[in-house]
Amino acid sequence: MTKKLLPTMIGAALVGGMAPAVADVTVFGHIDTSIDYVDAAGDNRTNLNSNTSSIGFKGSEDLGNGLKAIFKIDFQYDTTERNTGKASSKSSKQKVVTGVGTQTYTTTTGTPTVTNTYTVGVQTTTVTNVNSVSDSSSITDRDQWLGLAGNFGQVRFGTISTLYKSHGAMIDPVYRTSVQARGIGLQSKLHAGAGEAGQGRAEDTIRYDSPNWNGLQVGATYTMQTDTGNSTDKPWGAGIQYKNGPFLVFADYITSDNGGDDDAYKLGGKWTFGNYSLYGQYEFDGGLISSTGGAINTQDGNKGDDADVWEIGGTATFGNNMLVAAYGQQDSTSGGAADAITGRDLNNERDVWEIVGVHSFSKRTSVYGGYATISPDTGSNIDHVTLGMKHKF
Repeated sequence: MTKKLLPTMIGAALVGGMAPAVADVTVFGHIDTSIDYVDAAGDNRTNLNSNTSSIGFKGSEDLGNGLKAIFKIDFQYDTTERNTGKASSKSSKQKVVTGVGTQTYTTTTGTPTVTNTYTVGVQTTTVTNVNSVSDSSSITDRDQWLGLAGNFGQVRFGTISTLYKSHGAMIDPVYRTSVQARGIGLQSKLHAGAGEAGQGRAEDTIRYDSPNWNGLQVGATYTMQTDTGNSTDKPWGAGIQYKNGPFLVFADYITSDNGGDDDAYKLGGKWTFGNYSLYGQYEFDGGLISSTGGAINTQDGNKGDDADVWEIGGTATFGNNMLVAAYGQQDSTSGGAADAITGRDLNNERDVWEIVGVHSFSKRTSVYGGYATISPDTGSNIDHVTLGMKHKF
């Protein structure tokens, strides 16, 4: 009641005390802050991080005859950084997320000597990464759309999450925390970022979701490509899900419509039984996962395919406590850079696993702690220890 009353009071104040006839508006949000220790290739640091904290407004207006106008405006902010209004290269706020394979070649007597140097991949705070926002402005936009809903389902226009991303979020029990699946490599980068080429948050996009037919729903997205140089590309995607009682299954397809190796599809689901659940998904790379950097690799842009990403996990709940364990892998990109001697692709192959404990003080407030490790096929492990707190409103 308080959340819906606040926008009405603000509106009344703006028009001199006369309450306007407005749509039913709800204020919602999420605050997640964590202390993170990361050890990658001997470089270790401890930081305080904000994990996709946001505030937004959503609502609807009854238009009669079963038709409603619907909208959502969502903004992301950083609780640990001031809005300085200018870019910052402050190293103490960088977040290590992966090891990037590079090679240095020295020729001696005709035989190449290969030195594999694994530098630390640093996630600077930019909106294309899932765990933070830009230092140049600590307020950035998330899903923002307007649409219509009725017996036909709903159609929405604007900046909106793809079905590929939405279904991945449905199975992640620690979504939007410091150890969320898309942040540590259990899910591909198609679940993150924003843009017009298959990213998780699609700009200039129309999304349709069907009514719920006894648990079955279908949907599709179509992007009006406006990027210069790619005006003929029209990225699109489609998905289907069935949810009935303890069972959820889904399938998705997405393409950048850029020609050649430019698509991906996946199958996934979740089964809840008593105090336990099992979940997982398998992403088949048709080139789009490779070209966007795979799961946690920052050497992106390589044409190729076969960088499949899969995860399997489970939860166990005991009262107000939940234990989460998950394991996943990412395969190599067939078109990526290969080692000069072995011919083995060094870009993407790696294993990822995590174990996390969550304690809920209430439905809105919880604390969590956990450990995750990323093990590349060649090079040092990246270890991540986290302790965080989440509040939803």
